[in-house]
Amino acid sequence: MNFPKLFSPLQVGPYRLAHRVVMAPLTRMRADRSTFAPRPLNAEYYGQRATPGGLLIAEASPVIVTGRGNPGTPGIYSDAQIAGWRGVVDAVHAKGGLIFLQLWHVGRVSHSSFQLGGALPVAPSAVPITGNGMLAMTSDGKMVPYETPRALETEEVGQVVEAFRQAAVNAKQAGFDGVEIHGANGYLLEQFLQSHSNLRSDKYGGSIENRARLLLEIVEAVIGVWGANRVGLRLSPYGIANGSGEPDPMPLYTHVVRALDPLGLAYLHFIEPRSSGAGRAEVNWQNVPSAMALFRPLWRGVLISAGGFTGETAEAAIAQGHADAIAFGRIFIANPDLPRRLQNGFPLTPYNRATFYGGEEAGYTDYPEHEQVATA
Repeated sequence: MNFPKLFSPLQVGPYRLAHRVVMAPLTRMRADRSTFAPRPLNAEYYGQRATPGGLLIAEASPVIVTGRGNPGTPGIYSDAQIAGWRGVVDAVHAKGGLIFLQLWHVGRVSHSSFQLGGALPVAPSAVPITGNGMLAMTSDGKMVPYETPRALETEEVGQVVEAFRQAAVNAKQAGFDGVEIHGANGYLLEQFLQSHSNLRSDKYGGSIENRARLLLEIVEAVIGVWGANRVGLRLSPYGIANGSGEPDPMPLYTHVVRALDPLGLAYLHFIEPRSSGAGRAEVNWQNVPSAMALFRPLWRGVLISAGGFTGETAEAAIAQGHADAIAFGRIFIANPDLPRRLQNGFPLTPYNRATFYGGEEAGYTDYPEHEQVATA
């Protein structure tokens, strides 16, 4: 057997995984464009990638209409969306798989065309995303400069917490096995965490403790719905996606991880900095630190790492004790039977970046399994 560590069982909360190949949450923009509800096509896609005892983390789903920032992304704030996700969950469970839903609010990584009445996107502070190549997508798919967002009032921050709590309730109604809170990649929760995007002077800004307050309040609220052992959290301490980046991430993320460690979460999920922003372009940052290696000593629970792994590097990360499971993204898109291919040493189908976002079956449900390639 190839990669014996990667294909050994792992306890994640109440669930015993048969292997440690996790499907990372991947934005694909193929939900219904009017309701933002998952469709039968989405159920087929996830069902193709489910394995007995395998964990899939479903794509990031806005918890509230103001948390949207892309066309065609599924939400988790309406009855239609709950029903659509139920079809996805049923398809995964029919294959014996497990599936968590990633809860999302994009904050300033949005455009007024997605907002009710054309309002500005919200953020911790009125700080726009700037820099070379930093462009917002509009609701009709155009790329334009980011607008200056509107800073949330203190009382509105509590409404964000409630939106995540209600989304957790909705995910439970849809039949998910758990949820993952998206605290990475420059979206709203990371905007609150980081000093360059959070210039607030209330209890949610200033000190590290204050900047981490919203994230920890949301974690507690979601735990109140699911129990800690069915809740995960994704972080990207050294990431630079969507205008993110803390000058010195260690003090901030050390505080966050230490605050989370006693809570008994299902897992903590790190994006390795070498793959920050990998959805939009091929990146492999050189001479960057390893998030999993840096924070493993602070975290006693299950640690999932994501970011450009191969079977060999995944096996090594687990063998070295840096991670307990590895989340694969782009190669899971192109290889619906990825766990079996890795385990048996079968060749991998290359992915087509042009079909990552939007569209229908092409580049989504039409990637073949190994046997179909072998007999073609």
